Amino acid sequence: MTQIESPKIVKKKLFSPIWLLPIVALILGAWLGVKSIKESGIEILIHFPSAAGIDIGKTLVKYQGLSVGKVTDIGIDDDLKGVNVKVVMDYRADPFLNKNTLFWLVKPKASITGVEGLDTLFSGNYIAIQPGDGRSATEFEAQREAPAILPGSEGIMIELKSPKLGSIDVGSPVFFRQAPVGSVVSYRLDGNKQIIISAFVQEQYAHLVNKDSHFWNVSGLKIDASLAGIKVSTESIASILAGGISFDTGSYTEKAQNGDAYILYQDELSAIGGVHFSLIATDNDGVNEGTSIIYRGIAIGEIEKVSLTDTGVQFSARVEHQYQGLITSDSQFWLSGADLSLKGIKNLSRLVTGSVINVLPGTQASDKAMQFELASEAPDLLSQAKLKLTVVANTHTGVSNGAQVRYKQLPIGQITSINLSKDFSTVEYQIEILPEFKNLLTKGSFFIPESALAVDASLAGIKVKTRDVTTMLEGAISLIPSNSATLIAPNSTLPLHESIESAQVLYAQQQMTHFTLTSIDGADLTEGSPIYYKKMQIGSVNKINWFAKTDKFNIDISIDNKFVALVKANTVFWRNDAVAINASLAGVDINVAPLKGAINGSIALGHIDETANPQITQPNLRLYDTKSLALMQAKVINLILPVSTKVAEKAAIRYQGHKIGEISHVKLNQDLTTINAQAYIYGQYANHFSASDSEYFIVDAQISLAGINAPETLLTGPYIGVIPGNSLELVDSFVAQPHANFEASVPKDALSFQLVDDQLGSIKVGTPLFFRGIKVGQIDGYQLDKSGIEITLFAHVNAEYSHLINQSSQFWDASGIKLDIGLFSGAQLETGSLETILAGGIAFATRDTTSDSNGIDASSRFPLHKNMQDEWIQWQPLQTK
Repeated sequence: MTQIESPKIVKKKLFSPIWLLPIVALILGAWLGVKSIKESGIEILIHFPSAAGIDIGKTLVKYQGLSVGKVTDIGIDDDLKGVNVKVVMDYRADPFLNKNTLFWLVKPKASITGVEGLDTLFSGNYIAIQPGDGRSATEFEAQREAPAILPGSEGIMIELKSPKLGSIDVGSPVFFRQAPVGSVVSYRLDGNKQIIISAFVQEQYAHLVNKDSHFWNVSGLKIDASLAGIKVSTESIASILAGGISFDTGSYTEKAQNGDAYILYQDELSAIGGVHFSLIATDNDGVNEGTSIIYRGIAIGEIEKVSLTDTGVQFSARVEHQYQGLITSDSQFWLSGADLSLKGIKNLSRLVTGSVINVLPGTQASDKAMQFELASEAPDLLSQAKLKLTVVANTHTGVSNGAQVRYKQLPIGQITSINLSKDFSTVEYQIEILPEFKNLLTKGSFFIPESALAVDASLAGIKVKTRDVTTMLEGAISLIPSNSATLIAPNSTLPLHESIESAQVLYAQQQMTHFTLTSIDGADLTEGSPIYYKKMQIGSVNKINWFAKTDKFNIDISIDNKFVALVKANTVFWRNDAVAINASLAGVDINVAPLKGAINGSIALGHIDETANPQITQPNLRLYDTKSLALMQAKVINLILPVSTKVAEKAAIRYQGHKIGEISHVKLNQDLTTINAQAYIYGQYANHFSASDSEYFIVDAQISLAGINAPETLLTGPYIGVIPGNSLELVDSFVAQPHANFEASVPKDALSFQLVDDQLGSIKVGTPLFFRGIKVGQIDGYQLDKSGIEITLFAHVNAEYSHLINQSSQFWDASGIKLDIGLFSGAQLETGSLETILAGGIAFATRDTTSDSNGIDASSRFPLHKNMQDEWIQWQPLQTK
């Protein structure tokens, strides 16, 4: 019977997931719409004088190279005075679109001062923007020129006032000591009497401009020609072509601010000006504005202002810049007019021009606010006697008798005679110094001759200076005073140097302490090679001398006195390499010497550990090849080697395998039979291996069937072996032997003796001695007797086996293979060990027990038998030692 299934009741879902799709699409569409509206850009309007260089859809708006907008439309304005340019700006530029924001068109511009907008040649013209402050705005008036300070530029803007522009233009450089530090950004008329020039100084140089700085025009080429000489000067090629402005820092520390105004002078002399001071008098006796200030008949300044005070009259005076050295705190002034007397009239012209003010220079330092009393009569100092001195020069400088002696180009004396010294080694000039200048002559002062013509040419410009006609015809000498307060006594002698530079060199040498270093070679040094301490120059090489007899060098050096304390008992010197490379598994260390030292060679100064060498009492004045040799206080020795020796430079000197020195130089002697090798023995070993009985010998590889002796020399080459001596006498020259002395290689406690044979056979130095197959000693050497019949073998047995040998001992040659063939006895083959087959050997046997009665010594001699007897093998001494 079929069963009817009961129906399933399913509840209807309230929300289907399919509805999530339209909801997500709605949200996404809303977000895209808001984003599109937000990023659609900001439309602004910029008014330009014309549309030249602006294209719709092409011309961009840029800020420091970043595009922030694009031109979308151009239209003519309502007043027909320009065009309105519509620009869509990036929505992120909204914070910068304010009332004071500036726009201007950037296009290529070439002028004598340079090229601007060069990038527009490739990318096209563009509109630049400089963000400003103020409220938000959408309409702007474009600037006709770029702003004075462009975006990203830091510095200060100053204004310069000048009656005329001259050759200065926008872009003209602003110099400080001929280095460009800024430029002219604009200029404008201020009324009808002066021009205001705006100049920009870069931020890194802004600290050079102070409140009292002076600015002057350095444009073009300036030629100053007069009877006093010809002066041609330029600032740079750029200033000749495009004009330029220079300035000084002034004397105050208050820094300039943006907008500060200065006067632009026509030249440096006018800008820097002279020195200003005041003169005080009880009344005005013919002194007016413009009254000249006279020094020895030369007008050096004038009175600028006359004013009344409570006590009399005050005169404001100015002395020109080139004469300001005459005005010091102790200068004296007096009024001078025409002198009428029965003898005649002096200074007749002053009856018309009026009185003048004379000045007597002082010697003390100047004061900022100087005030002097105006005397009515000349001071008594003028009536004093002149100071007579002798000036000495190595050669005649061409100065004539009667030539002037000057100080800062002002005459202070005269040459009265010129003569050779009594020994004809120098030229002596007798001079007289005017009494008012006696205080200038102090201990340490000297003179230099003046040049009639001086030319200074460089990339920064050309300066040609000539002296006055008197200097060109007669010559002159100038005084260079010292800082000493001790005055020169009459009839003293002062030097006349060729120039200030030569005097400075001589003075520098006087401030140096001299030492003499010894070296086995010239060390690649020249005169003037620097001496360094921790890579700082502290001295130099003066001279290098070679001595033929010893074939050594003496190197004279000078150390600056302020560094002479570095030369102590533990001081050492070594030669610097231009490039030192130290390569190892840890890396490569490259040390390059300073450029001057790399070219001319150099010396380094260092110190060794005093605690490790307490016996050192004075500096080591030897010049070592390397720093390591210097710090080890290596000792130099000479080795005489056979001419066949193949020892090379840097070869080691070893004692029982330990390196105790090295070969420095190898040279063939004139006899052509020997070689002279100069070597270093490291300091801590020097006394042991400098004893007169020390033995040096050559170690080279020896190849035989027994093996290879000194195999390392196959790679490194031969080296020098050494055996220390016991003598107290120390020497520095030795004769190296072809091989080591066998006696020296024998242990001190070994038992030595001699063997005698008529043939050497395969026996050599080192051939072992065997007792029952055990090596107990060896052959140390051999020699042919005078008779030429016997060969003596020198042997030893180690101390622990010395009891195995006595007068009953028998020795036989155990080398190689012995074959004995008899007719009836047959063949007998006798061999030793493999070592004796290859290298040879000597065996021995002892019959009796060793005692005091049968003991041996180094003079004991035993025959060396060819073969062993059978009974010797049976010997067994009953007692052992």
